[in-house]
Amino acid sequence: MIHRHSGHRHQLATQRVNKSANMSPWSIQYFNTRVQQDIEGWPVAIYADFLRLIQLMEHHGADLRMPHSRSMGQGLFELRCKGAEGIGRAFYCTMVGREIVVLHGFIKKMQETPNKELALARKRLKEIRRVC
Repeated sequence: MIHRHSGHRHQLATQRVNKSANMSPWSIQYFNTRVQQDIEGWPVAIYADFLRLIQLMEHHGADLRMPHSRSMGQGLFELRCKGAEGIGRAFYCTMVGREIVVLHGFIKKMQETPNKELALARKRLKEIRRVC
């Protein structure tokens, strides 16, 4: 089930300048509430960077490019979030109707993206495409 970006902010994260979702050209949704909760639980500075990048995508679309985002192939993209505490990654895809779906997120602990994290994102991408 896909969940809309609720606008819930981490207590210490920087405040977003966000109009209502109806005014944004792109809508942000999460694969499920667990994905949203996991990302909201990221360290403050990494989560603040995630919110900044999500805001850019809401207003300008999913085509952020490096160093903020990169294609992982077959319609899967990686949002590259940084903060003083480390690095976070959120995988997402785009859907018809100017929707961005955040499929999975994790805090990066090594140089390479772990295969299990990428495999989970690809599995969820296939699941979304099968439903829509």
